[in-house]
Amino acid sequence: MKIAWFCIPAHGHTNPTLGLVKALTEAGHQIWYFSFEEFREKIENAGATFVSCDGYDFEMEDKGNADRVGKDKVYATELLVSSTLALDEMSSRMIGEIEPDVIVSDSVAFWGKLAARKHRLPYVSSTTTFAFNRYSSKYMKESAGSIVRMLLAMPRINRQLQRLRDKGYPVKSLLDIVQNDNDTNTIVYTSRYFQPCADTFSDKYRFIGPSIRPITRPVEKTADKTVYISMGTVNQNRQFYRNCINALAATGWQVIISMGTNTDRFADLPENIQVYESVDQMAVLSIADAFITHCGMNSASEGLYFGVPLVLFPQTPEQDAVARRTEELGAGVRLKSISEEDVLDALTKVIREPQYRESAARVSESFKACGGAAEAKAFLEQLAKKRGVKQ
Repeated sequence: MKIAWFCIPAHGHTNPTLGLVKALTEAGHQIWYFSFEEFREKIENAGATFVSCDGYDFEMEDKGNADRVGKDKVYATELLVSSTLALDEMSSRMIGEIEPDVIVSDSVAFWGKLAARKHRLPYVSSTTTFAFNRYSSKYMKESAGSIVRMLLAMPRINRQLQRLRDKGYPVKSLLDIVQNDNDTNTIVYTSRYFQPCADTFSDKYRFIGPSIRPITRPVEKTADKTVYISMGTVNQNRQFYRNCINALAATGWQVIISMGTNTDRFADLPENIQVYESVDQMAVLSIADAFITHCGMNSASEGLYFGVPLVLFPQTPEQDAVARRTEELGAGVRLKSISEEDVLDALTKVIREPQYRESAARVSESFKACGGAAEAKAFLEQLAKKRGVKQ
């Protein structure tokens, strides 16, 4: 089987796919993975042929801003159109040379979905967030202001979509592109239990569970309770981190903070608190008793996989959906504010009240019961077999 795979330049959308890519290539299937230079090494290590999408005129400077895609529909549409058109000639030429049996693309790499339509090839969505339909999308709260902005922006959006039509892409509407229906073959990297409104999705949706990396650098547990704090690579709210340090200094708990660059201003740390640019997150979560997280799908899933209750501090609508589902299942509490008192109260609650760890354990069990990369591989092979592709 030959697969053309498209992804956006974001770690949170690339990393979950690599286990499946490796399983497919080790089984003898060929994958051409369209991505960006920053991800070349890990893609090639998974056995795929890397196809560079760098150096094309995307008409936009911050094409990798995945968080803004979720917040700004006009920006998302412009990114979608500019990316599709920038890659059109190259991707069409490569698809002609590869002659893939199927196109797989990240659910936000809409140019892959559009390429499948243009070249009339089978399409599979790789969904590293929750799967969204008209039922589950209610978890992504839209404010009245955002709806008004969307309506006002429709003329601009429609002008952008016409550019695609002019290049031979069969596009009806923005919703037609961004939303998958129940006839769309979709791989979702979570469990049916964690997925909101799971019973509204057809059997074309395969919930394979999160991709969990092996621990490479074990971390020693040095206190009775261990707290892990990470807000991803984007959030640099210095006051939040300072409040966490002040609130937890006297607890005696082991506190591990991963906060990206600019850690130098925290030189006066108490003995029980360590701040790092990055850590082996799997290793830390394997010993943690609580996790303050921005609720990125990967981070939240990793915490819950290890049965760690979460303190939820979402920054985007997509992250808020993860926070809402975690609250709903009783596996975490939302941080009311970044005040020292609220930070300590939330952590004390999830650590001291056993129902939070019990609920996190139920989510963990659901993840571990999923079929993982093996199920997704079998799913893709089954689709190829239906088309008469030799295995």
